[in-house]
Amino acid sequence: MKQNGNGIEGNNKEQRCDSGHHRTESLSTRVWPIPTSFSRKDLTIGEEAAVDPKAAGQELREAGQVLAQGGTVAFPTETVYGLGADAGNTEAVERIFAAKGRPSDNPLIVHISEFSQLEGLVEHVNETERALMASFWPGPLSLVLPVKPGAVSTRVTAGLDTVAVRMPDHEVALALISAAGCPLAAPSANRSGRPSPTLASHVLEDLAGAIDGVLDGGPAGVGVESTVVQVGEDGAVTVLRPGGVTAEQLAAVAASVRLDPALLRAAGEAESPAPRSPGMKYTHYAPKGAMCVVQGPRADAVSARIAAELEAAARRGEVTGVLSFDEHIGHYRADVAVSLGSLAAPEEAARRLYAGLRRFDEEGATFILAEACPEQGLGAAVMNRLLKAAGHHQIYVSGSENDEPDYPGIK
Repeated sequence: MKQNGNGIEGNNKEQRCDSGHHRTESLSTRVWPIPTSFSRKDLTIGEEAAVDPKAAGQELREAGQVLAQGGTVAFPTETVYGLGADAGNTEAVERIFAAKGRPSDNPLIVHISEFSQLEGLVEHVNETERALMASFWPGPLSLVLPVKPGAVSTRVTAGLDTVAVRMPDHEVALALISAAGCPLAAPSANRSGRPSPTLASHVLEDLAGAIDGVLDGGPAGVGVESTVVQVGEDGAVTVLRPGGVTAEQLAAVAASVRLDPALLRAAGEAESPAPRSPGMKYTHYAPKGAMCVVQGPRADAVSARIAAELEAAARRGEVTGVLSFDEHIGHYRADVAVSLGSLAAPEEAARRLYAGLRRFDEEGATFILAEACPEQGLGAAVMNRLLKAAGHHQIYVSGSENDEPDYPGIK
């Protein structure tokens, strides 16, 4: 087998353990249900606002007040659920790190609801950055920009002189930011390293008792996080993390688009500096079982290899799982089979991916194989997340007769 990679309601009081990691005392995590038909026009900020329970205005005002007072609230966006806190309040931001168990050198994305909020956050915006904002905001695009000194907590930027900013394309998210009255630092609302949440129930699985509340606005849309980019002085766009806006879409606006070389390296493969973007340095999105991505130029050879590896794993007593596309899923015998939809519809794979990875944990899968997918359009983001979920374990199948199954598996 050919592999790449290096191995398959209350007061929020926090303490720093001797190990340097944070932990939080148990909170009563409140859930505010928000109708999927909610629109920002239904929310009026102010003491004399008329409350329409059907419009969920009261719930959003309550959640906004929690954030304004330094609490943490998870909320839906068009990508995944985020865990928000006042970006300018260091104590509040530290509660995000504590709840998630997130490494301290992993920066956070700041979410805004109005273009006017940029002025207080960043030093300047160049012509290409303005063009990208005009094309993709609100939407799943985060831009790494020069941060204004003192504009956000240094915990948000991980000590860098830049900050990633985006304006989400979700009525509940935008209304919550407005209700809080401040930009929100918000990574995905999951325990660090776990699959990102696309439902409020996923958030509660990971963070119940560790955060103040969750706005339940139904399923997230895109299913994978935002694309993160940085624009050079020459207008060249570097993709630091692929996501909901594709490289092809970026190229229609910018003069040039390239992938950051770090995207091609396995997590931990070499000494790396502090990451410029979330998702650049650490293994993410991982299920509990050992996982490997299988790829090659011939679909029949890839399917045969997966089938053989699953059979061998079953003989070893593993609880087997397979993450496949509709075109091939019927070829496999596994205890847990998760479909990502059709290969021709990567947007469906993006929506299904994280819930699928969580299903493996629910079913107790110990050995998981995933089919690779073409890296065009949203497929690039799907493959990025698959490889990170697998810790960059890969099996490459050339299709030759010499490709014999490696029955010891991927551990």
